[in-house]
Amino acid sequence: MKKELDRRGKWRLFAILFLSLYVVIMLYNVYRPLPEHISYAGKEWSVPSEDVDFFYNLSGEKNGKKFYKEEIFTRTLDIIDEAEQFIVLDFFLFNSYHEKEKEYPAITKKITDALLAKRAENPDMPIIFITDQVNSSYGSHTVPEFEAMKKAGIEVVETNLDAFRDPNPIYSGFYRMLFTWWGESKEGWLPNGLTDMAPDMTVRSYLKLMNVKANHRKTITTEKTTLISSANPHDASYYFANTAFEVKKALVGDMLQSEKAVADTSRSISFPKWTNAAEKGGEVRVQLLTEGKIQEAIEQELDRAEKGDEIWLAMFYLADRNMIEGLTDAAERGADIRLILDANKNSFGRKKTGLPNIPMAAELREDTHNRVKVRWFAQSPEQFHSKMIYIKHENESVVISGSANHTSRNLNNYNPETDVKIRAAHNQPIIEEVDAYMHMLWKNEGAIYTDPYEKHNEKISIMKRSIYSFQKLLHFTTF
Repeated sequence: MKKELDRRGKWRLFAILFLSLYVVIMLYNVYRPLPEHISYAGKEWSVPSEDVDFFYNLSGEKNGKKFYKEEIFTRTLDIIDEAEQFIVLDFFLFNSYHEKEKEYPAITKKITDALLAKRAENPDMPIIFITDQVNSSYGSHTVPEFEAMKKAGIEVVETNLDAFRDPNPIYSGFYRMLFTWWGESKEGWLPNGLTDMAPDMTVRSYLKLMNVKANHRKTITTEKTTLISSANPHDASYYFANTAFEVKKALVGDMLQSEKAVADTSRSISFPKWTNAAEKGGEVRVQLLTEGKIQEAIEQELDRAEKGDEIWLAMFYLADRNMIEGLTDAAERGADIRLILDANKNSFGRKKTGLPNIPMAAELREDTHNRVKVRWFAQSPEQFHSKMIYIKHENESVVISGSANHTSRNLNNYNPETDVKIRAAHNQPIIEEVDAYMHMLWKNEGAIYTDPYEKHNEKISIMKRSIYSFQKLLHFTTF
């Protein structure tokens, strides 16, 4: 009996120590210090209007036939071709894997070939490619494009996301304690849950996948220019609707500092040296924003919105409570708010439930007595992958756009993200282009791009609402 009590006491003590260690590890990694120059706001630069450009990829339907307009990847290839001193790229998805029965333009190969050609022409030119482990199915296999780059002397850096905060603490506490010290193996034996065409995955990779973290950036920087985008140069993502902004010269120094901060989480790499030239001055103000600084900037602009102002949102995922409350409050003050959203019902051939946008849109409309207007992107199965807010204040317009969805995971310093903030008068060409883009989608000018709100206005079942609430409570979700 005494031995049994002693045994129980030891197990109780072990359980207490284990849980105490778990709580300490969990809390530390939720609030851990961020690496230097992460959650970064660069200087606001004044630039000439001709130094800022807007690009978009978009599918629509005209006379019963679907068409696709592509600008972003074409410009990306041109930027690579024009570079003379260095190229730094950071892309979340970059691989040629896709559904077996479908074919896509080989954009991943085109960009890889362009980088290899540039390297061959300029053997001493620094080319740095930063990416996420999702492409190797979290370390389960090699990626042919990356291996070709490495062989040519291009630096390929898979971001070490363990250096960032954990967005789903309950799981991450156990993951940090029990699994991060496991070695990696390229000998997968489990079916690949990400794509049919990729090699099998290991248990370790699935455990890392379930931690739901990503370097979600989509940028390219050279000594001449910076392109900040929502588009992944990934074969299966080719036809998605996306937006991108190019800023010549001004943001290069900030970009290099921001990108080095992400690369250094994996290993120290020598980055190109760069000193910004004297500010030229101009009609447009531009600023680099990453991670939590994106949310701060958006909240400031929403707080400024008054009666008569217009707020346009083109967004793949909308779920962050600060964003929802900011939009609700702006609507209460009389701002005219229009959301163009993805219906979240398809992802790379897999059917989805409509979370989070369908319940979020319903909540916004209910809480604002339908003052918030919503339209859905019509061209499924392609995703409306844009991440842009455009606010037309009385005396100026502001655009904030890039890789960040308006979700807690993207805005609360969990994922590496990059956006650009643009401020200018309403009559500046860059603002007029964005305004025309939004109105084109909203009014279906020249083709069908969007559907009315009623198309996907559905009552969320008790089961679906419960799953959504449970996911949000435990943070075990991609949004």
